[in-house]
Amino acid sequence: MSDATSARPAAAPVRVALVGYGLAGSVFHAPLIAATEGLVLDTVVTSSPERREAARAEFGEVRFADRADELWPRADELDLVVVASPNKTHVALAEAALRAGLPVVVDKPLAGTAAEARALAALAEEQGLLLSVFQNRRWDNDFRTLAALVEAGTLGDVWRFESRFERWRPKPKGGWRESGRPEEIGGLLYDLGSHVVDQALHLFGPVDRVYAESDVRRSGAEADDDTFLALRHVSGVRSHLYVSSTAAQLGPRFRVLGSVAGYVKYGLDPQEAALRAGERPLPREPWGVEGEAMWGRVGSGESPLTGGGTPEPTLPGDYPAYYRAIHAALREGGPNPVTALEAADALTVLEAARESARTGATVDLVGRV
Repeated sequence: MSDATSARPAAAPVRVALVGYGLAGSVFHAPLIAATEGLVLDTVVTSSPERREAARAEFGEVRFADRADELWPRADELDLVVVASPNKTHVALAEAALRAGLPVVVDKPLAGTAAEARALAALAEEQGLLLSVFQNRRWDNDFRTLAALVEAGTLGDVWRFESRFERWRPKPKGGWRESGRPEEIGGLLYDLGSHVVDQALHLFGPVDRVYAESDVRRSGAEADDDTFLALRHVSGVRSHLYVSSTAAQLGPRFRVLGSVAGYVKYGLDPQEAALRAGERPLPREPWGVEGEAMWGRVGSGESPLTGGGTPEPTLPGDYPAYYRAIHAALREGGPNPVTALEAADALTVLEAARESARTGATVDLVGRV
């Protein structure tokens, strides 16, 4: 930790500067920061008058800056920088914040390449500063439930992990997220793919082989909008991961098959929809909870759609846990909830998937760093 940051008393609030107030900044980061005890949203970096007005309406006394480089001369007034700007800016902004002596949270993907992510991790270690990656979907309700089932041995030895993050968006929205320009780091492989790969690695460990298919299906689209990844984990688990904007019929979010039982879960975690609708997590109030009709089922020998298996209560989703962990890391020496090296491992898989999709060949990761 930098001298300025470590000198702050443990009871002092963590003063946060949020860079970017688009979808990621306004829907995810700002509300979760404001809802976390011990964190204060101090500054929002945006030059948009409309976005400034929206932030001021919700967060009152928040300050503003037009550009991130206005933050560095007053680094002693801040304790954390959150980078929620377009993907192509992540590396440069994270590096600038670290060199200014400030801990950093970066929205996924941390970088465009694993090498860039490892270089940032090395810089953070050299500076003695926290560098964390916002992989919020580790705290999805369904993923928390699945992780608990795996840890308890309810499924036996997991043989196959199927994960789908599918949407039906037949018309492209445009913007940098769907841009085909390599510098934008757009497309679903690096967007939703960052989530499903991170979840697979977090549950089942490193991967030694990657195969992928990636297509641009929609008229007018520039970047991949229908992608499939097949991963072989060193542990022996096979992960089949689907991300799509062109799924006219949505498959199960998870289908996990083990030696004793399987777990099948439909539907998305409700937290993003709640945040988009203006709902906010409050202390001691229910959050991330879904009704029994959406619970997954655990069983063997029959489809859950024909009554097979037993309903498995879904644990509440808990996106606020990420920023609680960030506060604990900065003020109490707690662990980094998602490290830059974990992000680098996921980016290694994503790079291999892009190579496989381009060549049609399976990519062996043994010996790759």
